[in-house]
Amino acid sequence: MKREDNPYHKEFGFFSNLKFVLKVMKKYSPMLLFLLPVSAMISVGNRYTVSFLIKYIIDIATNHGTLQQLLITLGIFSVIFITLWNTNSWYNSKTEIKCIIARMNLILEKNLITMTMPFIYTEDPNMLDCNQKASQAVGGNQQGVEGMMHIILNFSGSLGAVIAGLSIISTINFKIVILMIAIALANFFISNLANKWCKKHVWDELAPWWRKRWYMDIALGDFSYAKDIRMFGLKNYLTHKFQEINKIRFNYQKKNNRVWLLVSIASSFFWVISQVLIYIYLIRCIFAKTITIGNFTLYLSATATFFECVMSLLNSITNFLNNSRYVDDFRSFYEMPELRQNLPDQKTNLPKLQPQSHYEFEFQNVSFKYPRAERFALQNVSIKIKAGERLAVVGLNGAGKSTFIKLLLRLYQPTEGKILLNGTDIQTYDLNSYFKIFAPVFQDVNLFAMSFAENVSMKSLENTDKDLAHQSVVQSGLEEKLDSLEKGLDTQLLKVIYDDGIDLSGGQKQKLALARALYKNSPVVVLDEPTAALDAIAESKLYSDFDKLIGGKTSIYISHRLSSTQFCNNVAMFKDGKLIEYGTHVSLFKQNGEYANMFKIQAQYYVDAGETNEN
Repeated sequence: MKREDNPYHKEFGFFSNLKFVLKVMKKYSPMLLFLLPVSAMISVGNRYTVSFLIKYIIDIATNHGTLQQLLITLGIFSVIFITLWNTNSWYNSKTEIKCIIARMNLILEKNLITMTMPFIYTEDPNMLDCNQKASQAVGGNQQGVEGMMHIILNFSGSLGAVIAGLSIISTINFKIVILMIAIALANFFISNLANKWCKKHVWDELAPWWRKRWYMDIALGDFSYAKDIRMFGLKNYLTHKFQEINKIRFNYQKKNNRVWLLVSIASSFFWVISQVLIYIYLIRCIFAKTITIGNFTLYLSATATFFECVMSLLNSITNFLNNSRYVDDFRSFYEMPELRQNLPDQKTNLPKLQPQSHYEFEFQNVSFKYPRAERFALQNVSIKIKAGERLAVVGLNGAGKSTFIKLLLRLYQPTEGKILLNGTDIQTYDLNSYFKIFAPVFQDVNLFAMSFAENVSMKSLENTDKDLAHQSVVQSGLEEKLDSLEKGLDTQLLKVIYDDGIDLSGGQKQKLALARALYKNSPVVVLDEPTAALDAIAESKLYSDFDKLIGGKTSIYISHRLSSTQFCNNVAMFKDGKLIEYGTHVSLFKQNGEYANMFKIQAQYYVDAGETNEN
């Protein structure tokens, strides 16, 4: 996707980005600001000390100086060199660590935004590209935000060296200074144009490629794909896909390299021209006896260093502008108000939802449309879920069941209509306090690289009630697995962080999800097709057993199969995003509509239950 085509991208401007990076340095690594003048002093010393040493040695030799003068000169410069060496080593170690600290803190902040941003954005390709480019902007030491920090420090050093060189060269002929600055400016404009072109036509256009490459890295390297790859012979196919994706990167890389080859040729040409002109001028000065041989070496070295420093200074500006474009990418995501509204440190005037004796929900003409979608995913839904009710939400895949649940959980916001809790619009409550009233069990169960107990409580170990965690594991049917583990609830899951971590089977993961819901003990339980991998009879038993465990809580069972409808108070039948039938299992069966037709098709799994209710 082109840069200007992403609706979430914003360009802040160079000076705004410079101010942003300086604030980041001050906030997380204030010592970096103190090191700016140190950078200038080190740069001046490193670049010009040798030139002056050579000048003084030549002056001593040509003026028939003594050995004592030579030794004193060498001694003084030895102290200067040792001081510069140690100061430079200390400076490099400090700046490297401090810049990394600042970048790591920004990554932490960005990840927090990613984890708390409105859920709907996690399904928006444009937002995923925006997030990916923001990750790239803080993904390395020399690029983006940290790259700009290093450039600020290097710019300070180059500026100091340019001022020192200017002081030296201007004593012979200021025209040389103007000439070298003019040549350096020409090179700067060429480099800046190349940077700008490559950022727009190479790196921005590669944003979707990074996502594809990330997926392929997982598919080819994650052992959870190993069985399918072997049994279905996917090795050659995936290898071919990987090669196809990499060809995209190679083609863009070739385009980038061709541009910079031309820039390199132009830079070499400018450098040769500057050196030839300087040599001609200084040699003429020697023959005219207007400078000594010692000063000849000083000016020759100083002019070369000065040109190099001017180029470095201008290249710093080029790199400033280039990295500023990456900072644009980062800030486009990082500063987006819609993404920051749920951050823990964001104050909200919304009242927290207080514990209540009952929770009754009502959908009033609710419709929902995904961003930039032409059709509604859910349309004109009106339904009431009473406190303590068991509601079965059924329908074929794509009927709108999961969208209905995500709206109830406030993962989505209605495009039209309202959802009420005890007569109050749910949007008027603090979001995190609203989340607390639900204990959801989703179809896709993710394990986290932490202990078994923490995977049940979804809290830190010190905030985990191990007795309750054990009880929840037993009630969910995982007791046998837990008893087989030497460390019990202290067993680490996954091997991502812990070498002795274990994994769970698909069925065990689903039971763990049930244990999480039992541990949370919220007044409303939502099961969003967590048993899709089970057969119909096993699913029916699991639903029935879990229903007994949750007691009188409000519970909502979502499935495209009808195993949960037998013990539910009401059934909501969805089709094409609309609520087409609502009532008890018996009443809907007697209507002989869509629900009855679906039930009859699945009747081979529910023969006994069907006959009982039909009579």
